[in-house]
Amino acid sequence: MYYDNFDSPLGSIHLLADASGLRHLALCLHHPFEISREWTHSPERLSLYKRQVLEYLDAKRTLFDLPLSPKGTPFQKQVWNALRQIPYGETKTYKEIAEQIGNPLAARAVGMANNVNPIPLIIPCHRVIGKNGQLVGYRYGVEIKEKLLNLENTPPLLNI
Repeated sequence: MYYDNFDSPLGSIHLLADASGLRHLALCLHHPFEISREWTHSPERLSLYKRQVLEYLDAKRTLFDLPLSPKGTPFQKQVWNALRQIPYGETKTYKEIAEQIGNPLAARAVGMANNVNPIPLIIPCHRVIGKNGQLVGYRYGVEIKEKLLNLENTPPLLNI
């Protein structure tokens, strides 16, 4: 396992990858990211990830072209794959994602999968909103979700 951390407009970001791809991206807004002694600090191996994340945050990148290796249940992976299909600057509701994956009654479970998304920004869980356009349910806070949506020039949404 390889890790790196760097400063960004959102605060400190930590990356964790293995030979298959990125496993974890953490926005360390309030709590430090715990690094295992078994991991190797390798800015070189993670430089492509860092570059693309910073380009995204600088509004110069709309798509990520990176190998990903998130760990999760089959349902969570299904949700995360659906999230990656939401185009830059667009949003979908939790219900729409549930319907997209063929489980129309699973809107709350979609919300839980979003909450444990190990690779935010790249797997864009911030593009999922509540019914009636409400900004709800973002692990890093509604303020960060709103910043990311504004970055993508998403039409104004209700913040209730």
